[in-house]
Amino acid sequence: MKHILTSLLFVFFSGLTFGQECDSLANVCYKYLSIDANSGKIFISDGQVYKAFVDAEQSAEFKVTLYGGSLYRIAATAGDKGNYVIFSVYDKDRNLLFTNEDFENKPYWDFKIDSTLDCYIEARLDLDKKVSGCIVVLLGFQK
Repeated sequence: MKHILTSLLFVFFSGLTFGQECDSLANVCYKYLSIDANSGKIFISDGQVYKAFVDAEQSAEFKVTLYGGSLYRIAATAGDKGNYVIFSVYDKDRNLLFTNEDFENKPYWDFKIDSTLDCYIEARLDLDKKVSGCIVVLLGFQK
């Protein structure tokens, strides 16, 4: 019985640590939605915090609907540096629309959608920089 209680407490506190790590990373990620000094663009979060704990063999996938006529920004982080996460955007047929891997893992990407589109955001860690941890992805639209 004592072993079961100890195991349950470990799982409980591990969950708290995961939640705290992801919450602090969300605050880092929100900065990528704020005003871009170069362009003056302001992005507002869609209200969702997409997060997952992954290791070297895993990736996270988030399904989103993007509405036509909107300018969006996807932002992602897994630490205090912006280049820990490789994220890719796929359409519903799994055609690659964008990956930040082609841009040195830049922590955000701006794009305009002409017509409404269901798509998937896949995020994984750059294993040269980090092998496990929480990934946070935010989706914002231009104010």
